[in-house]
Amino acid sequence: MTTTNQFAAHVGLDWADKKHDVCVQFKNGERVFHVIEHTAEALDVWLTELHQKVEGRIAIAVELKKDPMVYALQKYPFITIFPVHALSLARYRQAFSPSGAKDDPQDAELALELMLRYPQKIKAIEPDNADIRLLQQLVEQRRQLVEDKRRFVNRIINTLKQYYPQPLEWFSHRGSLLLCELIIRWPSLQQLKRARRDTIRNFLNAKGGRAMALTEQRVASIDNVIPLTTDPSVIEANALMATALATQIKVVSEIIKTYDERIETLFDTLPDAGLFKSLPGMGPCMGPRMLAALGDNRDRFSSAEEIQNYAGIAP
Repeated sequence: MTTTNQFAAHVGLDWADKKHDVCVQFKNGERVFHVIEHTAEALDVWLTELHQKVEGRIAIAVELKKDPMVYALQKYPFITIFPVHALSLARYRQAFSPSGAKDDPQDAELALELMLRYPQKIKAIEPDNADIRLLQQLVEQRRQLVEDKRRFVNRIINTLKQYYPQPLEWFSHRGSLLLCELIIRWPSLQQLKRARRDTIRNFLNAKGGRAMALTEQRVASIDNVIPLTTDPSVIEANALMATALATQIKVVSEIIKTYDERIETLFDTLPDAGLFKSLPGMGPCMGPRMLAALGDNRDRFSSAEEIQNYAGIAP
């Protein structure tokens, strides 16, 4: 059965922070445009009225797969959602508007056109079971936290280069908790030099591990290094920033650890966990991410090309 025959109405929807532009096509081919306020109540009223008018199922094309609008639409049993990848929409927009300028009402109509013209490529969202949906949320949020940590690490590297570069020479892993704790305890070289060497030695050895082999070398180098700057204003401002960033890295690292534990526990309960663990290169992070991406419906994709189309990376 074709998409046109399945649904009583087709809708292209362009989601925004303050309003939503929609283009509706009815069975007779007539198209109308609406603007909906960005509230759950306004969306509910509009969808309910449309459903009562068309008396059948409604297909809605939206630009993203996991945005708040998709979550809001999934609670309506009479709606089927067709995610349109942003890159596909941008290419389609370019064909109709050489400038490529975004126009919300036009984007709503373009999303509708893509859904109607290319049903073999624009696949409906088939909701996974609750555990898979939870895994999808967890692995995506973990990825965002890892990106946050990477940004904090880059910022602390840049900050230390301004006044206190020595820790960057002593620690090759710039996001390590040991480095962060050293910065928090001794946020400047001057403070580190005033500390007792046994105190520093005990601090560096407290975590144990392979880093202990470098302790004596690190402690010995403290006596030989000199400050990059002695300007109190530069030192105080950057020490405060370095301490703040080190604290943020520690906090986000602990949160990532919490996510890892929850993801591992959930992943191990899923029927396909063993299959994904057996694949080459599937570590504790990649395995859950792959399962979350593919879902639990093994009939959803019949080829690698369909997966590429679904992800929006097809050439």
